[in-house]
Amino acid sequence: MHCDFTCGPIRRSLILFSLPLIAGNLLGQLYNIVDTWIVGRFLGNVALAAVGSAFSLMILLNSLLLGLCMGSGVVFSQLWGEGKQEQMKTAQVNAFCLIAAVSAVLLTLSYLALPGITGLMRIPDKAAESFTGYLRIIFLGIPFTFLTHFYSAELRSVGNSLTPLVYLLLSTVANIVLDLLFVLWFHWGVAGAAWATVISQGLSALGLALDTFFRAPGLRPGREHLHPDGKLLSRIASVSVLTSIQQSIMNFGILMVQSLVNSFGIATMAAFTAGVKIDAFAYSPAQDFANGFATFVAQNAGAGQKDRVRRGFQEASELSLGFCLVISILVFFFARPLLTLFIDPSEEAVLQIGIGYLRTEGLFYAGIGMLFLLYATYRGLERAGMSIVLTVISLGLRVLISYALAPALGVGVIWLSIPIGWFLADAVGLIGLLIRFRKQKASS
Repeated sequence: MHCDFTCGPIRRSLILFSLPLIAGNLLGQLYNIVDTWIVGRFLGNVALAAVGSAFSLMILLNSLLLGLCMGSGVVFSQLWGEGKQEQMKTAQVNAFCLIAAVSAVLLTLSYLALPGITGLMRIPDKAAESFTGYLRIIFLGIPFTFLTHFYSAELRSVGNSLTPLVYLLLSTVANIVLDLLFVLWFHWGVAGAAWATVISQGLSALGLALDTFFRAPGLRPGREHLHPDGKLLSRIASVSVLTSIQQSIMNFGILMVQSLVNSFGIATMAAFTAGVKIDAFAYSPAQDFANGFATFVAQNAGAGQKDRVRRGFQEASELSLGFCLVISILVFFFARPLLTLFIDPSEEAVLQIGIGYLRTEGLFYAGIGMLFLLYATYRGLERAGMSIVLTVISLGLRVLISYALAPALGVGVIWLSIPIGWFLADAVGLIGLLIRFRKQKASS
C-alpha cells in the first residue's frame, strides 16, 4: 500500500498516514511501560533506577541508527516524489550498506565503553551491577534495531505505514509475554527483562525484512542496483548524518540530564524513570504525526509543490497543538494515578517527586509538539542542519540551566528547564521557516 502526498486533501492524508505510525509507537511505548511496571513493581526501586538509566543510554544509541534511517527515508521519499524509482532502489542499497557498517561499529564500541559508562552516568554502587548486566544483553539488539528502522523508513517513504505497525504489534505482544515469563516465572531479574526485549526485537526485525523483500517487489533492488553510487551516497550521507547528529545531540543532552538526576539519589532516579515513561507515551503521537509529516514534506518538495508544503505545515500545526493541549490537561490532573502504575503507592516521597516533574513539564507539551513538527519540516526539505541548531538550543539551554542551578535549588529547576528549552527553539525554528516561506511566495 502506497500513499501519494502530492495530491488530494492534505489533512485527511496526514491523519490516515499518521494513524498507523501513532499506533505503532504507542505499542512500542506500551511494551516499555509494561517492562517498567514489571521491574518497578516486582524487582524494586533499585532495579527500576538501573533499568531507567540504561534506557536513557539505549535511547542515545538508538537515535544514531534512527537518525541515519530517517535521513535515508527523506531521500527515498524525494526520489519517489520525483518519479525516479530506479534511482531509489540504488539509494536503498547504498544506504543499507552505510548504516549496516555504522551498526557494527556501534555494537563493538558499546561493549568496549561499558565500564566507563557506569562512572560517567553516576550510577550508585547498589544499582551498578543491575545496570551493566542489563546493558550487556540489550546491546545484542543493536543489529535488530537497525533492520527495523531501515525497513520501516523504506516502507514509510512510499506511504506504507501499516506494515511496520503489524510487526511492531507482534513484537509488543512477544515482549510482554516474555517479560512475564522470564521475570515472574523464571526469576531472571533485570536480565529477564533484557532478554525479553532483545528476542522480541529480533522477531520484529527479521519479519519486517522478509515481508518487505517478498511482498513489496516494487521496492526490491535488482543486480543492476547493487553498486556504489557516489552522488547518491553523498546525498544520503548529507541528510542522514545530519539527522543522526541531531537525534544524538538531543538524546545526549537527555543523557546528561539523567546523569544529573542520578546524583540526587535512588528515589529521584525512580521518579524520573516513571515520569519519562509517562511522557514518552503522552506525547509520542505528536512525534509520530510529525514523522509522518516529514514524508509529506519530502514528497512534495521532490515534486516541486512548495505551496502545498506551506499549507501542509499550517494544517499539521493545528492538529498537533490541539492534541498536545488536551494531553497536557489530562497528565496534570492524573499525575498521581499514572505514576502509581510504576511506583508502589506507599512510596510517597518518590511519588511526590514524580508528580512535581509531570505537573511542571507536562503542562507544556505544545512546545515539544511544535518542535517535532519543525524537525520534520526541515528534515523533509533536506535542511537537517537547521534541526541540529534547534536541538542545540533546546537541549543546550536545558543542560546549562540544570547544571548551573539544580545543585543549589533542587530538581525542580531541571523540570522547569525542559519547556524553557522547547519554546526558545520553537521561536527560532518558526522565524526561520516563516522567512523561507515568504521568500518562496515572493519568487513564485
